[in-house]
Amino acid sequence: MEKIIVEVRWCDHNFGATLSDNVPGAIVITAKTYDELQKEVPETLQFHLEGIKADGDEIPQWLAEGDYEFVYHLDTAALIRSCERYASLAAISRASGVNERQLSHYANGLKKARAQQRERIINGLHKIGRELLSLS
Repeated sequence: MEKIIVEVRWCDHNFGATLSDNVPGAIVITAKTYDELQKEVPETLQFHLEGIKADGDEIPQWLAEGDYEFVYHLDTAALIRSCERYASLAAISRASGVNERQLSHYANGLKKARAQQRERIINGLHKIGRELLSLS
């Protein structure tokens, strides 16, 4: 099974995505929410493939047969924004130990998190998830 990497970025007030180079042509997708974006990705790819076929161009067999899966890579801003409905910046700050103001800068694309900071944010989100799962 082939993997199609979906690079997701927070672009001002929208999520934006591009698909990896193993998909012929260029595809750019935007949506207001991460859920909408995840819904749009397969629909947009199918529309794109129909256009390629209509133009008489060839499509790799694995792509034509649907033998692929999407793997989403979110930049730090998109990661934080995708979790907004589950956890506030204050909650992510408490769980990760990253200053709330700094998180806001990351979420708004004003600053780019270093790898270590991004890892702290992800670990904080996992901590929130574990705590929610432990509720009975």
